[in-house]
Amino acid sequence: MTRVTIHEAKTHLSRLLEEVEKGGEVVISRRDKPIARLVPIEQKQPERKPGRMKGLIDIGPEFFEPLPEEELRLCEGRDD
Repeated sequence: MTRVTIHEAKTHLSRLLEEVEKGGEVVISRRDKPIARLVPIEQKQPERKPGRMKGLIDIGPEFFEPLPEEELRLCEGRDD
């Protein structure tokens, strides 16, 4: 977190905004009393919509069959 005076904030606003864009935080003070805080705006995640991939993915019935014993041993880390 960076602390600056109002004068420093006005003089170096572009540099301070670059710091905030990188995830930093800047506190602006007047006579050693914090009066404002610059923080990055949280980007809203797009709303998830169930079924968006419907018809684009095809999972065959063999997907639900048990794995062959050799593959199962490898997945489980067994060495028998």
